Amino acid sequence: MSGVGTEAPVFLAPDLSDAALAAVTAEVAVTAAEYDRTAELPWAGLHAAHRAGLLTAAVGRQYGGPGAGPRDVARILTALGEGDASVGLLAANLLLTHAAQAAHPTWPAATYRDLLRRSHDGPALVNAIRAEPELGAPARGGLPRTTATRTAGGWVLNGHKAYATGGAGLAYHVVWAVAEEPGADPAHPRVGHVIVPGDRPGISWVDTWDHLGLRASNTHDVVYRDVEVPADAFAEIPRGPDGVYRDPAAAAGPGSFGHPALYLGVARAARSAFAAFARERVPSALGRPIARTERIQAVAGEIDLQVVQAETLLHGALLRIEAGDTTILPQLSAIKVAIGRSVIAATQAAVAALGNPGLSRHHPLERHLRDALCVRVHPPQEDAVLLASGRRILGT
Repeated sequence: MSGVGTEAPVFLAPDLSDAALAAVTAEVAVTAAEYDRTAELPWAGLHAAHRAGLLTAAVGRQYGGPGAGPRDVARILTALGEGDASVGLLAANLLLTHAAQAAHPTWPAATYRDLLRRSHDGPALVNAIRAEPELGAPARGGLPRTTATRTAGGWVLNGHKAYATGGAGLAYHVVWAVAEEPGADPAHPRVGHVIVPGDRPGISWVDTWDHLGLRASNTHDVVYRDVEVPADAFAEIPRGPDGVYRDPAAAAGPGSFGHPALYLGVARAARSAFAAFARERVPSALGRPIARTERIQAVAGEIDLQVVQAETLLHGALLRIEAGDTTILPQLSAIKVAIGRSVIAATQAAVAALGNPGLSRHHPLERHLRDALCVRVHPPQEDAVLLASGRRILGT
């Protein structure tokens, strides 16, 4: 598929200087605590990101966009995650959608053109909706119960999905489903994604999201009942050379580092919150800020070590991919796990050193810790990665 046509909007390249990204981080952070408490979609933060051009930075050049590469996308998501992890997650899902469309187009031309028009006017959220209540995470194996049934005019979608980040704020759903069509082999059905406008009749929401972290992400359940879409809305996921279907999320790939990048932002926010508290806290028995004590200085050093380690892993991996180093590809899943470990270690070190203040909802560290812990849920998950890596190393 080539471009979407001359009527599509043009998106200018955003200012990605450190100062510009820091300004967006600060603006997004203003409302983060309030959205965390209300669990409403963080529209103020999303609009700030949209005004800065960050939500469309990954739109491909063939579609009139800047075509930001993986490292710039990672920097954007780190900046947004540092301001509000929920904004970072919603932005990650959207930017990765645009990046995937630029690299390997699967969206119907008219549908993607509509997404671009919406994206020009404001935040137009997209998410790949894949998990199901019974199945769980698809990266663990199995096929969805959600079905796309072939009709004379297109497809009819039916199913119940879990963890649909973005909720009713989604402009488009990309729904993992099994194709039911005449003449198909029931033992080997086609599997793919159905691209569905968020306002299509037959979509209903079940407000299930009451989570430890990322509370403003609206990651609710969604039900599809006889949702009609056109024939070109189904995009098949290819099987492997052996004819076996393997879920794309079962292993990290070159485009898999958007989510780790946003959690790196959370760790950076925790580092800043720790430093601010340490400079301001003056116990009467001490008579000076705790930032002047060697104990707190050593903790700050440990936090910084973990943040630097995560940054180096993230951008080092992306640089090697950019340079065409294919030897790193089998290690990408392990690198994602290592970044997640550093993110959690940094935030836990900050909270542990401050005691009660670090666990109080009056202090942002408590929120940063809750958000950081969510890095573990993104596939491939740690136990699966360690098992696969061990088998690769041992040749078993």
